[in-house]
Amino acid sequence: MAIAGTTAAEIAGSVRDQVASGALAPRAMLPPVRALAAELGVNRNTVALAYRRLVEAGVAETRGRGGTVISAVPQLAREGVGVGGGSVDLASGNPDPELLPDILAAARSGHYRQPLYGMPAVDEELAAWASADFAEDIEQPFRTLVAHGAVDATERLLNAHLTRGDMVAVEDPCFLASIGTLRLNGYKSAPVQVDGAGMRPDALRAALEGGARAVVCTPRAHNPTGASLTEERAAELRTVLADHPQVLVIEDDHFSAVSARPYHRITPATTARWALVRSVSKFLGPDLRLALIAADAESATRLEARLSVGTTWVSRLLQHAAHELLVDPGVQELHERARAAYAHRSSLLIQRLHTHGIEVPDRPDGLNIWVELDVDSRSVVQALAERGWAVRPGHLFVRDPSAHQGAIRITSSTITEPKAEAFASELAAVIADLRPVP
Repeated sequence: MAIAGTTAAEIAGSVRDQVASGALAPRAMLPPVRALAAELGVNRNTVALAYRRLVEAGVAETRGRGGTVISAVPQLAREGVGVGGGSVDLASGNPDPELLPDILAAARSGHYRQPLYGMPAVDEELAAWASADFAEDIEQPFRTLVAHGAVDATERLLNAHLTRGDMVAVEDPCFLASIGTLRLNGYKSAPVQVDGAGMRPDALRAALEGGARAVVCTPRAHNPTGASLTEERAAELRTVLADHPQVLVIEDDHFSAVSARPYHRITPATTARWALVRSVSKFLGPDLRLALIAADAESATRLEARLSVGTTWVSRLLQHAAHELLVDPGVQELHERARAAYAHRSSLLIQRLHTHGIEVPDRPDGLNIWVELDVDSRSVVQALAERGWAVRPGHLFVRDPSAHQGAIRITSSTITEPKAEAFASELAAVIADLRPVP
């Protein structure tokens, strides 16, 4: 391994050249700092600085006593995958297709005009609708923008304010895409435990006092647990955040139009940098890659620079279709049906689980329910798969895979009464088989 150089910049550059050429493969171990310093005839602090720059650039990662290794592209779990064969899909996290509107019909309606470079990045009618919608929940001044979905909005907001290595407070367990966003961008996660009322204030306080520079919170229909903030819990979180006005607060209200719970804001008036993100994929369709964002002026300006016309603006055709759907009374009636249907199906599954001795203590909202078990979740998932049922193991949704080893996430969005009864019976049988014999 011919690493060369006498300054930190030269040493880091030499390593990057070898990574680019393939001489240093992902997960390759770099020499210990002391050994490389002796070989190059430089101070060990020079090598330590070079390694630190490589880590900051995402080229390498430190493993404590395990040394420094070349980074590899993370292998991330995703939604909507892993269900095959004839399995009953209770794993994908998808909405019910029967409760989604006709996007193509909406795109053809109204007065769409082909945009050219230099036109405003946000459809004026959509911006007006979104501003009125946000104004019902936000008392302070804000600007409205559009991004390519909630994940895109969250990633751009974090990148606009943070640098690699910064810590972000996120729910534990957490949305799969949030885990991926943090890992891919080199942020550290500060897990904040969640109960039936959402983020726990004591856990959030600990994360902030531990150095978290941003918070990403799901105010209702949290994925994977289904938890929604109560009014009292939101007030407690605002009190905690009021002591940290410099922290970026992002609220991901992804289930807004079809949630059975009210929105309760956690962002205090003293917070300088904040955003409320409302995507439309859960109730207008996953392929309508669009999220509406209300943000403070500085955050909006930084985000706007990353979504300007001529580079990466959100398709005006998608924006037009979204607006046509959002103002359509027929679609609003469909959302009412979806809200009732998802709540009924979730309750139905919980009732059937209760009948078979499996308890879900809280009343979740959204497309999924979270079940804590006293047996290993991987074994449960495997046994259910052999019986023709697909669910997700809990360890995928946490930073520490050893946590929630007995939890599974079940997608209830399309479940029927016969399927709920059959699944609950099968799950109870699997649990009984996996419990040790007294």
